[in-house]
Amino acid sequence: MKGKTILLLGLFIILYFGSKQEGKHLFILSGQSNMARLKVEESFTPTVEAKFGANNVIVVKDALGGQPIRRWYKNWKPLEGDEPKAQPDLYDSLLIKVETAIKNEKISSVTFVWMQGERDAKEKLGEVYEKSLLGLYQQVCDDLNTKDVNFIIGRLSDFDMSNEKYLHWTMIRDIQVKVAESNPHFDWVNTDDLNDGINRGGNEIINDLHMSAEGYVTLGKRFAETSIRLIDINSKIYPFL
Repeated sequence: MKGKTILLLGLFIILYFGSKQEGKHLFILSGQSNMARLKVEESFTPTVEAKFGANNVIVVKDALGGQPIRRWYKNWKPLEGDEPKAQPDLYDSLLIKVETAIKNEKISSVTFVWMQGERDAKEKLGEVYEKSLLGLYQQVCDDLNTKDVNFIIGRLSDFDMSNEKYLHWTMIRDIQVKVAESNPHFDWVNTDDLNDGINRGGNEIINDLHMSAEGYVTLGKRFAETSIRLIDINSKIYPFL
């Protein structure tokens, strides 16, 4: 009996330490203005480095204000007609940055952080946003040759809950949560409390379209903490070429 216990303990040690992952954790951040204004060096990168070590993380951010999801999703189509058309040049530039950053690197996890939707809400394109969001995720998985990318969505804030200025605001908020709760590799981050206070220009804001200076620091930390949680749950070696 004692010999059997020792054998089982030895097997456990081999399985536990033998399966320990090697490689770096890749974090890809993209979207429009609230992502563009996020400074990863303030809180996102320090948080993931504190968890995994500075030499074990790769952070790539590429974002541009005022842009619809069709600037990323290649197969984007309107609900009716042929206009506007997909123009995925921002995705192409993001992918170039990612491919450069991971060249000759072994990757142990991939996390895609997305903060976007304001422009689609303004242009009343919410009816195709769910399909576009899921399509963009699959596009990332395909291009990085893995089906298990972690996906974190920054939900639109409480800027226009009455849908007065951006008619599909709450529709896109609801879609973001629906998508984020549809897959164990997905999650979403609340931003409703981040758009009050003093902005980076020193002006007071209340329920603004953009975050306060402190709000961006908090947002980066929330993205990082959610990323870490998903990595802990869904850890796996990814087969990059």
